[in-house]
Amino acid sequence: MNNMSIQLHNVLEKAAKCGMLPSVIAYNRIDGPGSSLDLREFQQALWHLPNIPKDLYKDPTMKWTRNLPRTIGITINLGTKIEAHPFDPDLISVKSVEYGTEISAKPSEVIPTKENWLLKIISMFNLTGVRFILKNLHAGTQSSGLGGSATAAIGVTILANELAGRPMSQIQLISIASRMEQDLGVSITGTQEQSNVIFGGVTDYVWFPWGIPGRPESGYGESIRSELIPPKNYAELEQRMAIFHTGHPRPSTEVNMIWREALLNPEGYKLHVKKPDIAYQFREGLRLRKWEKVTESIRKYQEIRTKLCPDYLNGAIEILGRAEVKDCTAFPLGAGGGGGVLVFSAKPESLIELKEDLRNIYREIPFTIKEKGNQLVNLPMNIR
Repeated sequence: MNNMSIQLHNVLEKAAKCGMLPSVIAYNRIDGPGSSLDLREFQQALWHLPNIPKDLYKDPTMKWTRNLPRTIGITINLGTKIEAHPFDPDLISVKSVEYGTEISAKPSEVIPTKENWLLKIISMFNLTGVRFILKNLHAGTQSSGLGGSATAAIGVTILANELAGRPMSQIQLISIASRMEQDLGVSITGTQEQSNVIFGGVTDYVWFPWGIPGRPESGYGESIRSELIPPKNYAELEQRMAIFHTGHPRPSTEVNMIWREALLNPEGYKLHVKKPDIAYQFREGLRLRKWEKVTESIRKYQEIRTKLCPDYLNGAIEILGRAEVKDCTAFPLGAGGGGGVLVFSAKPESLIELKEDLRNIYREIPFTIKEKGNQLVNLPMNIR
């Protein structure tokens, strides 16, 4: 065992006896126009040095960011709870309740493979004698296009960081979770889900893939963030949104790969270049609560995505058709792989009609918007 390792077995046994096991609740997100612009390749391909004002937030419209890659995250009360339990003093372990899997190893012997991705994160923080148990907050919501795997990764990273005494900054945690998920081949990911769990709320993220110019302390995972809708106004947005599941999930990586490959040909690139401005319109629609503007930006973004990859709408075509009839629109969440579809209407009464139409055909996934992206439970630990 590494003499510098942080032995948690005895501490967690004491915590268990007191009913104070430490845990992190990591919340999912709803995305929209701007989704996929957080992927590493898109951040880098579509970014250019902007004329950055001295006061980043003086102009509430943030027009200087209009053509930069951005994503808007809407935090919701679905997600994953990660709880730390005492384990064999020489080992670390990860157990998933939903997937019925468990894996363990000595911290110094965790090889960097897809199966070991969460275990590898724990080992990076030099912890030992601990088992992380992951459980979804709501049954049946895994792989629904809500960023579940990324939520799990950043949740594990936050909990490991807390147990290690917070050696890493928030941006470093985002970077660790994102890179481990993609580089170990779990999925193609960016930084939006990870950022959502760290910062929460209805938030605009403008991506800076190499860090913010003039700020040498910043790096990959960095963003400039703006709150678009304060908590007191969440109800206005909630009454215009719903999530339904098509029942036809598929690996989101398949679609993301097609979009990524389209960056390498002129026609595909021209379509991708249009995305940042549409995402900006989505931002402004939410900020100003101009709901027709939100609807139009969703339609335009969905149209470009479908031109780039016709399979994007697989499983969601009927929902989209029914939505348009009811003066609503639909947006497959994430890369459209998980089967979760956001339906949106500028008019709450139209959404009520659509929900009644869809309810007997598709499963609705109820949600509310959350101000925070994560919740710490029994942390920091007081028992040592």
